[in-house]
Amino acid sequence: MAEHQHPIWRGHLRLALVSCPIALYSARQASAELHFHFINPKTGNRVRMVTLDDGTEEEVRRSDLVKGYEFKKDTYVLLDDADFERAKIDSSTVLTLDKFVPADAIDPIYYDASYFMVPDGEAGQDVYAVLREAIGKTGRVGLARLVIARRERSVAIMPLGRGLVLHTLNDPKELHDPEELFVGLHAGKPDAAMVRLATQLVDRQTQRFAPADMEDRYEARLREVIEAKLRGEEQPEAEEEPQRDNVIDLMTALKRSLGEAAEDKPARSTTRKAKAPAATKPKATTAKRRAAAP
Repeated sequence: MAEHQHPIWRGHLRLALVSCPIALYSARQASAELHFHFINPKTGNRVRMVTLDDGTEEEVRRSDLVKGYEFKKDTYVLLDDADFERAKIDSSTVLTLDKFVPADAIDPIYYDASYFMVPDGEAGQDVYAVLREAIGKTGRVGLARLVIARRERSVAIMPLGRGLVLHTLNDPKELHDPEELFVGLHAGKPDAAMVRLATQLVDRQTQRFAPADMEDRYEARLREVIEAKLRGEEQPEAEEEPQRDNVIDLMTALKRSLGEAAEDKPARSTTRKAKAPAATKPKATTAKRRAAAP
């Protein structure tokens, strides 16, 4: 683990009577993102955010602040570190694997933040390796609970390469009910012929997943804008937005899309063809195939 990274949680991973010390590290690297500051355009100076007492309007240092729970309007009970310490439960220091489910049983909408889980020291290396291999062989995901940022979260634990990764899970109560948005959608089945064409289009464009597929193209474009401003060069042109009112026949659009996809990535035939005579030119054969495409 890189020296500059600090664990966000330390404790033990436990399965029945077996346990090992572990540490969690954030999988997300926020430093790779673009960061902006609020600037006063008249002076070019950064704007300082000031913490003010709501009653006296006096500035207060953040280090002097404590947390408060509002139990009635504008009335708070104050809590200090000792109070939070007294509220600790077993999942504050122990990750107990008490349930396993198939890997595809958890809908992706429930996944939240990700953390790399590694042994905390040499003592737990063997136990960690055994648990990683056992979970990986079953193809299941381990469920547990963890207190992080002073809140107990349900978590899912699964193998990732030579290690384990932990995903915090969203509480169903935290998610909006999709039916509120889906209720107005048409209940009838779409045209079978159009579905068949759309399925062919999906098949034509099916490839292996690659991490590069998730590159933030907007940030890359924004970096180009920033670099151009720094060099005093002309700004790159903004891409035109597609016309939202451009109505086109769906069947025609699907057929055209299949034709374009065929030129970009010809579909592989599943049947064997007779070997072409030596005199046949490959270029002519390709031209005929494209001409036959819808």
